Amino acid sequence: MSPEFSLRPSQTADAAWIAELRAVVMRPDLERLARWDPVRVRERFLNGFQPEHTFVVEVAGRDAGVIAVRPEPDAQWIEHFYLAPEHQGKGLGGAVLRQAMDGSRDHRPFRLNVLQGSAARRLYERHGFEAESEDAVDVFMAAKS
Repeated sequence: MSPEFSLRPSQTADAAWIAELRAVVMRPDLERLARWDPVRVRERFLNGFQPEHTFVVEVAGRDAGVIAVRPEPDAQWIEHFYLAPEHQGKGLGGAVLRQAMDGSRDHRPFRLNVLQGSAARRLYERHGFEAESEDAVDVFMAAKS
């Protein structure tokens, strides 16, 4: 049974807490990759935040995470997909990803990048994403729409 959740459009006012969530969620992987910078992890999000493409995940009326689907001419980019640690490992991530993809399907493939060694890669593979290329830090993945 999928966890109950809803997606609401994000607003500019959501930026600060999403940046904090990003720092919490990404810290273990960034530390493992020797890339952790507490200022940069927040700034990178804040400098590129596009609320018009971002949805807040709500569980029991509370903000539990975020996901963005950014359209480009040749692909749809899944970005800024973060769930608070207490909501991870319960099937919520798969349900959110499935709903976000189902609501955005067209002729373009979905693309994303995930940090090397991240457990999130298994989630993406379960949803049809395959590695296309990688470097020392990121794995770039795609799935047919």
